[in-house]
Order: sequence, then structure tokens, then C-alpha cells
Amino acid sequence: MTSEDKNPQIDYKQSGVDVDAGHDLVQKIKPFVNKTKRPEILSGLGSFSALSRIPSNIKNPILVTCTDGVGTKIEIAKAMNSYKNIGIDLVAMCVNDLIVNGAEPLLFLDYYVTDKLDVDTASLVIEGIAQGCTIANCSLVGGETAEHPGSFLEDSFDLAGFSLGVVDEEELIGIEGPKNGDLLIGIASSGFHSNGYSLIRKVIKDYELSLKDRFNDITLGEMLLEPTNIYVQEILALKKIVQIQSMAHITGGGFFENIPRMLNKDQKANIKFKFEDWPANENYFWIKDLTNISEENMLKTFNCGIGLILAVSPEDEESALGALSHSPFFSKTIGSIEEKEGNEPNLIFV
Repeated sequence: MTSEDKNPQIDYKQSGVDVDAGHDLVQKIKPFVNKTKRPEILSGLGSFSALSRIPSNIKNPILVTCTDGVGTKIEIAKAMNSYKNIGIDLVAMCVNDLIVNGAEPLLFLDYYVTDKLDVDTASLVIEGIAQGCTIANCSLVGGETAEHPGSFLEDSFDLAGFSLGVVDEEELIGIEGPKNGDLLIGIASSGFHSNGYSLIRKVIKDYELSLKDRFNDITLGEMLLEPTNIYVQEILALKKIVQIQSMAHITGGGFFENIPRMLNKDQKANIKFKFEDWPANENYFWIKDLTNISEENMLKTFNCGIGLILAVSPEDEESALGALSHSPFFSKTIGSIEEKEGNEPNLIFV
């Protein structure tokens, strides 16, 4: 056996690992990632870990963390060859969870996994992540880009995100829950956000629809890729004006799974809801009318036009709605909190 046989030269290209791709990606994304850097951040892109100070204006800091993904909405992006908006979605799904507790997002990290890295596609996704971080005023401090040749679907990828935020302990939202008599205010979604896409994709397949079909002035695919609203700045501003008692981010599971999460066990939410009240109503009428799905199942699957729900005292209703009227997002009072009696459900539509 020769020395070459004992120490064979590995062909990295054939084994699926592109040794130059990681460097190329870092160079391509550096300009828009650097724009997200907050003053607290000490580390730079490419560090093994991210370093951050706690903002000096917070006296009793509580760290708040969350992680999420965008699910099979990626498959719509792939079919449309349009990737930037799902980066915004990824940030939104995380930071909207943080803001439910009143936390200001500080850091964001992403995990991008693929069979073989396509630098152009990955850079578009990460550019969208940076745009989402800019909207939320948090720093994209790094993440992981992983190639899984032979164990991940060919020409495919998946995403996950992680965010860390901070809030003063005295300003935490939702720890004690809402009070009986509080009013519920809904804040509009931009559409389906990042939930219900397995059902949507099944409908497209079963009804032999095309993503190029017209939907008003755009295509069906463009409607489905509308990025998720990011509510961070609006809620941070609102909590300086009124006391927000509790909040719910309406994601997977719709009204039925997410609204009860903002309640105490002895409370119920009385909800007045009509699809036509909300700006994205045509998105929901499209799938409801096409499939004849019941309104109850719609409310169990989708956000149905409402991306965030918050509870405030009746005395704060006018101030809250007034402040939100200056935001990009339509808002409206949709119900109230009451004491639950006996075996009543914790969600009632009136």
C-alpha cells in the first residue's frame, strides 16, 4: 500500500462541501448585516459567539428568549423563486413573541440548513432577515449555515431563528394576566403571516391552482408571500402610554389556541369577529369560499386577519386605539374579558 493509499486526498467538491461557499456568503451579506448593529453589540460578523451589553437605561433587566421558524411557507418561496420576504417572516415570528411580554429585541441569530449551499439564495434570505431586524431594531449577530449532503432534500433548505430581548422587570406584560372587564383590541395582520401553509399548499394542489393565477392586482403567489407584520415598535411606544395587561400573538392554532394563552384559568374571552372588518379579509374569503371550510376551522387554523391581540382597561381603550391609529396597522376593539362560570369554554364568540 502506498502512502497515497494510506492518506487519500478528499475531493471536497464531490463530497458536497464547498469550502469557498461560506466565505463567499459572509462577504455577500456583510453590508446589510452590519446595518443592523445596535450600540450594545461588541462582537462582529464571523465571531464564534455574540457579545452584547444590557442597555443601560434598564434598571432591573429580565432576559426574554424565543425561537421559531416559517414552516412550509418556504415551499411557496421556492416555487416563486422569491426568497427575501421569508427572512422578514423569520424575524417577525420571533420578535412578535418577545413583544408579547413587553421585551425589546436585542439580538437575532438564524439557522439555515440545506443539502448544498446556494450563495445567491442564502444571501437573499439573510438580506430579508436583516431587513426584519432593522424594522424590529435588533442586531443580526450571526447564526449557523449548515450543509447536510445526502441527508437533506436536494435543492432545498429550512430556516429557524432565535431572538433575545430585554425588559425591565417592572414593565413585564402578561405575568398576572388581564383583569375581568378588560377590553380586547385586535391589531391587523398582513395576511396569512407564516401559519396554515400546509393546508394552503394542499388546497393549491387539490384544486389545481397556479401561483401565477391573478389575485386582485397581484398573483396568488405574491399574496401568499406577503411578509409578516412586525409589531415591536408600535407596542414599545404604546406601553409608554397605557398599561397593557396581557397580549397574544396569533400564530399556529389561530384564535382557539393562542387567545387562551393570555388568560387566567378562571377567565373567558368574549369575541366579536367578522372577516370583513379586517384589511386582509379577501385572503381568507379566498380559501373559505373555495373550500367551504367552516368559520370555526378557519379560526382554529389561521390568524383570520388579526396578528396581535392585547388587553387594556376600559379607561385606556380610547388612548390605545388613538395611539395605534398612527401606526401602519389597523386596530379595533374585538371583545372583553370576563369571569368564567362552571364548565364554560375560555373562548366564546358573541
